[in-house]
Order: sequence, then structure tokens, then C-alpha cells
Amino acid sequence: MPSSLLCDEAFDVVFPHLEKVLVEHIGVESGTVRISARTREGGEVACPGCGVVSARVHSRYERHVADTAVGGRPVVVDLTVRRLFCDQAGCPRRTFVEQVEGLTVRYGRYTPLLLGVLQAVGVALAGRAGARLLTVLHAVVSRVTLLALVMALPDPAVSTVTIVGVDDFAFRRGHRYGTVLVDAETHRPLDLLPGREAEPFAAWLRDRPEIQVICRDRAPAYAEAAARAAPQAAQVADRWHLWHNLGQHVEKDVAAHRRCLGQRAGPGPPPDPAAIEALPAQALSAQGVLEARTRKRFRDVHDLAEQGWAIAEIARELHLNYKTARTFARAQCVQDLLGHIAGARPSILDPWREYLLERWSQGCHSATALHAELTERGLVCSFRTLSRYLRTLTVRGELPPAAAAPPKTRALVGWLMRPAAVLTEEERNSLKQVLDDCPDLARLREHVAAFADLLTNRPSKGRLLKWVTAARSDSLSALRTFAVGLDKDWDAVLGAVTSPWNSGVVEGTVAKIIMWNLICQGLRVHVRAPWFRSRWREPGGRPSGNCVETWNEPRRQRHDLCRAG
Repeated sequence: MPSSLLCDEAFDVVFPHLEKVLVEHIGVESGTVRISARTREGGEVACPGCGVVSARVHSRYERHVADTAVGGRPVVVDLTVRRLFCDQAGCPRRTFVEQVEGLTVRYGRYTPLLLGVLQAVGVALAGRAGARLLTVLHAVVSRVTLLALVMALPDPAVSTVTIVGVDDFAFRRGHRYGTVLVDAETHRPLDLLPGREAEPFAAWLRDRPEIQVICRDRAPAYAEAAARAAPQAAQVADRWHLWHNLGQHVEKDVAAHRRCLGQRAGPGPPPDPAAIEALPAQALSAQGVLEARTRKRFRDVHDLAEQGWAIAEIARELHLNYKTARTFARAQCVQDLLGHIAGARPSILDPWREYLLERWSQGCHSATALHAELTERGLVCSFRTLSRYLRTLTVRGELPPAAAAPPKTRALVGWLMRPAAVLTEEERNSLKQVLDDCPDLARLREHVAAFADLLTNRPSKGRLLKWVTAARSDSLSALRTFAVGLDKDWDAVLGAVTSPWNSGVVEGTVAKIIMWNLICQGLRVHVRAPWFRSRWREPGGRPSGNCVETWNEPRRQRHDLCRAG
């Protein structure tokens, strides 16, 4: 290869797509490289309508086609082309314009080279982020144009699919739904179907008889479509949905047996006498705080008064109102002041104190029930007053502590559904106490642990059948309902337990769709299925950085304005 190239040879290296036209002039105008060129004369061109070649010229006009940047400057090709007659009598076209291969396309304002760059950036970064990058590449394109170029791309070719995953998603929750189909082997989305009914999915399956496995959730619509349109395919239920359904039924059984836990729960620990005696000093209640503050102020005021301070001076020194300082100074003892504290003064409930103590010792620890009983006996008292009175009696140690409340239903379900190794020491002790108190929940715990082992270890068909039989014969009603449901969808459940396939890849795709949908809703963009299909044109169908970039666009603009200011 020679050490240097001639001017024409260098031009051919930089602009190889211009070799089929005659370049007349190259110049720079307003920072843009403009290339004036024209097509060659005398050449015959085939009509795009009928294919008959023609060389008879009708007219000429100039096209302006943008090209990729050179030397940090945008390039525009001013190309003069011919419009030719079509002499074929049966052709609907009377005239047509010649196209230059590799340089122009019909109605195109970009060269194929620049168009490929724009589409690649659009697929990778979408609108706003892609437009910002193209500005650096000296190809100024609006975000709307960039999105239009992405949407104009053809859908990628889909190879033969044998294992497909299906799930529904919401364009707008509660109003409009769709169905997404994913290749479980390559993790690439295949198609979007309108709605989440059985018929669109069944029609899609009829066109693809090669499908062998269908991974789905437990929705009856997809099960019906798969059984009707693809009877040769094995159905596989999603293991996560099976575990989730089990948790819902476990919660029902726990709620049904929580009452017996409350009946068997014993009283709480007895109060500490030393703590009761030290209550005013520790100020564990609102009354204790007020009493401690009153005692301290009484001592401070009388100490200053004994030193000869005037009441006005004492008020300024202790930041008190003059009347408050005078009241403390005139009090002979602190008990005169403590009579104004709630709990120390007489209460409307004092005549009912013995009744409340008796009912409390009988096991009625509900303030609501006690308030209803007192109201029936003619006492006019608010619920808040009764609650405060009971709290005062409890703090003073006159009422024994209430029975320990059983754990909440959701907390107990979590303990039952999680392995013991991940529970804290306190949770394990509480669960052990619950299982000792309720044999039904102890059996429920065994069933849950056995089903978890089925989902994780892929056992044989016999073990699953044994578990379903044991669950159906148990007295736990919700667990029996769950087992009956497994029987109705037996083939898919068996596939979920024994097959290596699952719907995880479908759930991941739905999560991406939800993310894109939320971002577009934040930008007040109306989202439809073709936009999601265009996002899948990127290899792997993964969301790009345009999501975060687009979401942060207003913040970035504010930051740029602040820097400019």
C-alpha cells in the first residue's frame, strides 16, 4: 500500500457510498460539509412499479440527504437526480425517480449509513437520551423523530419456539390488560396479545404446533387455551404462584385458629414491686412525669424563697408565670399541688373501682367491653376516661397484667412459611409456644415444610400425590381447599414440581414492562403495545439507560440552568 493517497483515492476511502454519482463540488457552509453531486447520464433505471427499464428523462430536481459526520462536522449531500418516464402501458406509474444504491431510498432524508446509526442509538437509548448523544455525534435529530425511526424498524425474526412462557400485565391497572409471551430458552419476548382472555392465546398457539412446553400461572384462561389449542404441549404451573397460593390458604387457617390461641394464652408476667414503688422517680407515665416536675418546681421555688427572693424574681429565674410561682410559694406542702394532677384527684370511676377489679380478675381485659357494661349500669363516662383510669390502676399495680396477646395473623403466617434457620431466637420461641398450644397449627407447619421440600428438591410424582392425599384428609379446611385445587390442575402442578422450567423469565419481562409503563406515565405518555415491541429489538430485550435518563430529564435541565446562571 502506498504511503500516501491521492485526493480522489482519499475521497473514495472516506465516502465509498458516493462512488456511483458524479461529485461536482465540496465545500463548508456554516460549519456543515456540503457535497454537490448528480447521477450519471444515460443510465437505464428499472421502474419500481413494473420493473421495465427506462432512460427517457422527464425532469431533474435536487435532493438534500444527510450523511454521517466527518471531521467533527455534519455532512449534507445535495444530489441532483432524474425523474424518468415509464413507457410500459399497463404500469400505474407514469414517472418515477431514480434511486442510488447505498445513498438514497424513497422519501428518505438520511443516507442508509446515517439511518443505521440513528436506529442503533434509538434502540439503545430511546428518545431524549439518544437525541443528546446524537448532538455530540453532529447528527441533530429530535426525540420524536428518533422514536419514529425505532418504531419503523421491522420486528425481529423469531426462530422455532418449543418452550414458551405466558403471563398477563396491565397497561392500566383495572382497565386495560395484555398478555406477554416469552421464549423460556432464549429469554427473548415473542409477542404481545390484547387482553388476557383465552381466545387470543389459543389463536397464537394454533399457528405454532411445534410448541412442547407452556409455562404459565394458575389463571384458568391460559390453562383452557393451552388445553384447547396445544394439546400436545405439557403445561407447567409457576412454582412461585403455587407457594403464594399456599400462603393465602395458610393465612385462612391461622385466622380460624387464632381464637384458640387467645383462649390458651396465660397471663403476662407479674409486675415488679420495686418498679411500682419507683414509678414516680422513673416517670414511666404521663402522670409520673407531671408529678416529678411538680415536686422539682416546689423544691426550687421554696429554696429560693427561703433565701429571700421575691416572687417576681423567682418567676424570672425559673421561667415561670408570676401566678404559677406565687401558687408554688404559697403551698404549704407538695400534696396541695399534686391534687391537681390527673390520677391523684378523685375520679368519676372511683365508686366503680371494686367492680372493675372484679371483672378484670375474671378475665375481662377489654376496655371496650367494660365501657359497655358500665354504660348499661347507668354510668355516663367516656371511653377515654375509662382507658386512662385503667391505665392508672395498672401503673400503680392495683390491676394484674392482662393476658399476653397471641401473635398477629400475618406474623404467624410468616413464621410458618419461612424456614426455622432464618427466624430470630424470639420468633422461634414464640412459634414453639404457638405450636405447643395448638396441635392443628403444628400439623399445618408440617404440611408447609413438606410442600416447600417438594418445590425445591423436584421429587417424584409419588411424593406429590402423597402430600395431596395427606392434605385432603386433614381437618384444616383451607389446606383441604388448596389440595383440591391442585387436583384440578394436576398435570401443570406435577410439571411445576418435576420440570426444570418455570415462569421466572416471564415475570422478569412483566417487571420490565411495568417499569417502562410507569416511566411513560410519569412523562404523561400514552403507552401502547408497539412501543414495548420496539424496546425488545435490543439484543436480549433488556431495558437501557434511557429509562433513568428520561426520568431525570427535568432535574438535569434544572441543573444545567443553574450551572449556566
